[in-house]
Amino acid sequence: MTHGTTVNTAPAHAGAVSAPAAPNAVFAAIDIGASSGRVMLGRVSPSTGVSLETIHRFPNGVIELDGGLHWDFDALFAEVLKGLTAAASVAATNGERIVSIGIDTWAVDYGLVNDAGELTSVPFSYRDERSRATAQRVHAAVPPEKLYATTGLQYLQFNTIYQLAAEPHLEGLQALLIPDLIAFLLTGKRRTEATNASTTGLFDAVKGEWATEFLDALGLPRNVFPPLVQPGETVGTLLPGILERTGLPAETTVVAVGSHDTASAVAAVPAREQDFAYISSGTWSLVGVELDKPVLTETSRKANFTNERGVDGTIRYLRNVGGLWLLSECQRAWAAQGFSQSLPALLDSAAALPEGGPQINADDPAFTAPDNMPDRIRAAVRNTGAVLADRPAAVVRCIMDSLAAGYARTLADAERLTGRSVDVVHIVGGGSQNRLLCQLTANATGKPVVSGPVEATALGNVLVQARAAEVVAGGLAELRGLVAAGTELARYEPAPEVSGVAF
Repeated sequence: MTHGTTVNTAPAHAGAVSAPAAPNAVFAAIDIGASSGRVMLGRVSPSTGVSLETIHRFPNGVIELDGGLHWDFDALFAEVLKGLTAAASVAATNGERIVSIGIDTWAVDYGLVNDAGELTSVPFSYRDERSRATAQRVHAAVPPEKLYATTGLQYLQFNTIYQLAAEPHLEGLQALLIPDLIAFLLTGKRRTEATNASTTGLFDAVKGEWATEFLDALGLPRNVFPPLVQPGETVGTLLPGILERTGLPAETTVVAVGSHDTASAVAAVPAREQDFAYISSGTWSLVGVELDKPVLTETSRKANFTNERGVDGTIRYLRNVGGLWLLSECQRAWAAQGFSQSLPALLDSAAALPEGGPQINADDPAFTAPDNMPDRIRAAVRNTGAVLADRPAAVVRCIMDSLAAGYARTLADAERLTGRSVDVVHIVGGGSQNRLLCQLTANATGKPVVSGPVEATALGNVLVQARAAEVVAGGLAELRGLVAAGTELARYEPAPEVSGVAF
C-alpha cells in the first residue's frame, strides 16, 4: 500500500464553479486497468483545484483456468475492498468525509449474475479466443452493415456481443459489465452505465438505449443487461456488510462516472482548443476526436471507427490501436530471460537508433494474447520482408515507430471521415510519460502533441463525482479547465525534417 502520490491541478476560472462544499468532502475513485488497479482519494474545490492521492495499488491480469483466459475477479474485488478500507482510514485520520465512490475499468467484459445475486462463473477476459468463432453466426443474424448503422461500434472480435454469443446459456442470468459488477457488489443495485454500454455492440448510438431488436435477433434475453444509468447519477448506497468491512460512512454513495476508463480519461483531457484529438495511451491506445453526434456511414464502418458514448452525451469517435501492452509483454519476456534494463534506459537506447527501421501493424489481433511477444514481433517483421535485430532496443524502437505510425493513420482517417481539421493532439495516460512516443507521434502526424496528465482517468472519475455533489459546476469545458490550469504539461513540436511523413 502506498500513500501520498499526489497530482494537483488548479481551477481555470474561479467563476466557472459553484461555491465549495464542506472542506472535509473527498471522493474515492476505483480505477482499474487490464494490468493494474488503484484506489485514489480526490479533493476538489474552486480555490485549490483537484488533487489525487493514491491510497492503494494492486496488480491485475489474466489467469488461465479450464483452458480459457479469465480475470481473477474475487482477488480483484478483495483488493478494491482493501483500498476502500485504507481510504476510509486515511479520510478519518484527516478529518475528512468520503462523499461518494466512482468506478471505472476497461470495457466489454462482464460477469454473469443469477437471480440470487451470485456470480455464476469467473469472468472471461477479452483476450480469450472463445469469441473468435462467433462473429460469423452473429453476422448471419444481423449483417455488419445493419449493426454499424445502429450501434456505430468498431468491429473487434472480443466486443461483448460476440462474447455473449459464445455463452452456452443465459436463461435467468444478467450480464454486468465489470465496473457495474463491482458497483452491484458494493450496493446491491444492478445498473449498466451508458459509456460502457456503448461498447457492447447492443446499444443504439442515436437513441441512447439498448438495441432490443438485436437482442431479439440473436436470441438474447431482453433483460440480459440491467437498466441504463448516466454519468453523474447515483447508483445506490453501500450495503451494510460493505460498511462494516470498510469503515466507510453510512451515507456513502456509489455514483456512476464514465465507467469505461477511456470516457473518464477523455473527460479530463486538458484541451483549451475546440479542434483537438486525443490519444488515451495505456495497454491499448484509443485514438480519436470528440463529436456531438455519431458518424454511422458505411465509409466509417469500413474504416473501422467506433462511436462510443462520452460524458455529457458526447461521442468518442475513435479507433482502437495497439498500445503499450506490446512493450509491457516484451519487458515481461526479457525479465524472465534475465534482462533487467530499466524502461527509461531502454527508451533512450531505442531513441538513439536511426529512423526508418522496420514496423509492424501494432493492432493486429496476433498480438492480443500474452507470451512470447518479442518473438511474435520479429516474426511479423519477417513477414514484411524486413529483419529486426534481436536486441531489446531494436524491438522497442519498432514498437514505438509502429504505434506512432498507427496514430498518424488513424488521425488522418478521423479528419477525413468527420470533415474536421485537428490542431493539436493530446496524449493522456501512461503513454504521456513516454517522451520518445510523444515526439514520434508529433513527427508522424505533423501536429503538436501535448502530453499529460498521466492520471487523466482518475481525474475524470473524481470530477464527475464532484460535479454530482455540486462541488463544481459547468460542462466538460469547465471540468477540463480545472485540469489544464494546474497540470504540468509537455509540448512536442513536429521535427521539421520529418513532419507529416507517411510511415
